[in-house]
Amino acid sequence: MGTLSPTFGTIKPSQSQQLLQSNYLQFNTGTGKDFAQQYLPEIYEQEVERYGNRTLSGFLRMVGAEMPMTSDQVIWSEQNRLHIAYDGCTNTSGTNTIGIPVGGTAIDGTLVENVVSPGQTVVLLDALGAELKAVVTGSHPVDGNVVVAPYTAADTSSLAATGVKMFVYGSEFGKGSSITNWSGAAGEITTKGENISIDPTFTQYSNSPIIIRNNYTINGSDMSQIGWVEVATEDGTSGYLWYLKAESETRLRFEDYLEMSVVEGELATATGAGSAANAGYKGTQGLFAAVADRGNVEVAFSGANLDDFDNILKNLDTQGAIEENMLFLNRATSLEIDGMLADVSTGSQGGTAYGLFENSEEMALNLGFSGFRRGSYDFYKTDWKYLNDASTRGAITGVASIEGVLVPAGTSTVYDQILGTNIRRPFLHVRYRASQTEDRRMKSWLTGSAGGAFTSSLDAMEVNFLSERCLVVQAANNFVLFKGV
Repeated sequence: MGTLSPTFGTIKPSQSQQLLQSNYLQFNTGTGKDFAQQYLPEIYEQEVERYGNRTLSGFLRMVGAEMPMTSDQVIWSEQNRLHIAYDGCTNTSGTNTIGIPVGGTAIDGTLVENVVSPGQTVVLLDALGAELKAVVTGSHPVDGNVVVAPYTAADTSSLAATGVKMFVYGSEFGKGSSITNWSGAAGEITTKGENISIDPTFTQYSNSPIIIRNNYTINGSDMSQIGWVEVATEDGTSGYLWYLKAESETRLRFEDYLEMSVVEGELATATGAGSAANAGYKGTQGLFAAVADRGNVEVAFSGANLDDFDNILKNLDTQGAIEENMLFLNRATSLEIDGMLADVSTGSQGGTAYGLFENSEEMALNLGFSGFRRGSYDFYKTDWKYLNDASTRGAITGVASIEGVLVPAGTSTVYDQILGTNIRRPFLHVRYRASQTEDRRMKSWLTGSAGGAFTSSLDAMEVNFLSERCLVVQAANNFVLFKGV
């Protein structure tokens, strides 16, 4: 079996705009260099689209939205979990004391505090499968210790000494009891009626926009040069002026950069003489970095293995359990999922079941799945060109490869400090700088003295592009990044 070796397209930039063998067709390369003068050549006036539609943008248009902002920073808050639970607790069985690791950092980034009150009932679990249910008889918010009384045992000796998980499931009080709020004074809570009131907490995140720029310059002489080849570009530009193609490709390349920057972006966190931060750059947190930092990373995921996919579902159950999700995958992973779904639809006795295809045999013949349901989740799958193109991540294999990303569909509720109310925002969206006098979503302007621009004495046309933007990834705990091995 042969091996495909994807190759990069060739881009040969020049510091000056001039006709070169690499960017212009010549007909004087024959013997005596007189071929074009003696015979009429058969010339194809249009370029061959060897790489098809070469643009990579479109991902964000499918999954999110773009909204203006008027600050150097966008800040949003995300709710923490509702219920009280602690991991990594210690167990001192002789005193029935459960030690909560207060002062540390929880999974969601919040500070761990002891808010367990006497009278509450808890479930105690260790890594070996031992389980106890108990009522809390004493609690010490300062050092994090709680004293429990097990329901079905005299003490907590059946539990491991470390790695205990504890969560509150209710409470039990006697007849005629009353509850008073804990005063917050130092010392152990000993009375059953003292309750720790819990204020809601949230985790705050932020991102900053970066300025993305590009420029294309052509002198006035070359602008008047008529070529043999009819220019045809992805955005519909056509004609026999070569600079039209160069200007159009610069624009298309810049539009791709707008998306690629918020997908690949990294914050400048490193310090040192050679770091970006030391050079005055701040960076921005892109999609991949945000999911790797605050979301879920699935290494060595196999779309052909239903168990691997079910593990994703089990993890989603522990997070927001958002029912509709979109899968943006590279070709290999997408085909693996197609094959897995085709196998699932095959009957156990060698026959074929068409339940996944609305009981239609004709529909079953199309293995290009676009949507499917597993458990209580709906998934919409598509190929992501950015992960397939050889000039980007399509040529990367191994541990550095990214095979896809799962993005929750729909919106989340956030508090807008300017409007003073809760509003709906897509989980994934772009914020760009804009005001009543300046819109920096996608700026383009001409300078120079050629091509209709008369801003300076420069005998050239300068096409300028600029955008200032960043990506907001809300509830990243519901995203999944698929990486190779």
